[in-house]
Amino acid sequence: MAIERHAALVQYPSSDGEPMADNTRQFQWIVTIQGGIDALFKDDPAIFVAGDLLWYPVEGRPDIRRAPDAMVVFGRPKGHRPSYMQWAEGNIVPQVVFEVRSPKNSHAELERKRQFYETYGVEEYYLYDPDNGELMGWQRGGGGLSVIEQIEGWVSPRLGVRFGLHDGELLLNTPDGSSFLSYVELARRREAAEHARTAAEHARTAAEHARATEHERAERMAARLRELGINPDTL
Repeated sequence: MAIERHAALVQYPSSDGEPMADNTRQFQWIVTIQGGIDALFKDDPAIFVAGDLLWYPVEGRPDIRRAPDAMVVFGRPKGHRPSYMQWAEGNIVPQVVFEVRSPKNSHAELERKRQFYETYGVEEYYLYDPDNGELMGWQRGGGGLSVIEQIEGWVSPRLGVRFGLHDGELLLNTPDGSSFLSYVELARRREAAEHARTAAEHARTAAEHARATEHERAERMAARLRELGINPDTL
């Protein structure tokens, strides 16, 4: 009974007191990655995608936790959560996690994150440094996470997303070849598509008006010929 009361008193905070990002560049990439993956799997109710959400892998140990910049869990329903408590989620480990490095992240801190993801069963781990234009990835094999030697052109087994770099900028392409875009880039593309649609509509309307005008002119000419006693159909 005492053990049960103790377990009931264990608290799992929904915040670790750390900011989501340390600068605008890091924040933009976190949102772009999380949003792009969420959009990719928007029609699958059994794939949960989150950003900066605390993950507690061990019940009764609120001190063991990480908040990946983005994580993907296959086999769990979409929906809002204060945190990801693994034992309450069918004990399903987030299979894919992303981190976007901030300037304050030391190599020691990054190694602690990698070790955490290795220890608690992550299948794929990707680390992007937007300031230095560096991308690294690890895949589970042989009981641990092994470095993906050739990350450019790599296709995630779980996500189907292709990774690349162009002038230090991360490129993520979905299986149909479309790119992950920021909200600003998406807005610009929507505006361009709307402008193109409007221009096409105007061109179509102008063409229809021109055809109608030509038809009316032909009808008037035919009527004038008939007035002169000429059958226009014989011309």
